[in-house]
Amino acid sequence: MPLILAVDDSPSMRKMVSFTLTGAGYQVVEAVDGQDAYEKAQSRSFDLVLTDQNMPRLDGLGLTRKLREHPQFKTTPILMLTTESSDLMKQAGRAAGATGWLVKPFDPARLLEVIKKVIR
Repeated sequence: MPLILAVDDSPSMRKMVSFTLTGAGYQVVEAVDGQDAYEKAQSRSFDLVLTDQNMPRLDGLGLTRKLREHPQFKTTPILMLTTESSDLMKQAGRAAGATGWLVKPFDPARLLEVIKKVIR
């Protein structure tokens, strides 16, 4: 069962994402911001990281850059799930190493479709 790290500073968004993913048969570990996610990623590897962009302590792009520095996260899919939708932000995401970009509010079916495409 694939393990997904879901990162968002909004408790309601984490709940919605977790509900969607666990309902589709994924295991989910939640993190409250990029720093929390980074700490959790030190002790285990994940099949996919799903992260918000705008968070306290460490934002999504910062988290993506830090994870990409680690060998075990070189090829792990990292999806941004954020309200940010500008091309500039998406380019910054690609430059940081993000695999894909989804805009909130998200469609659960679309989220699962994208995850199925990128997860190994």
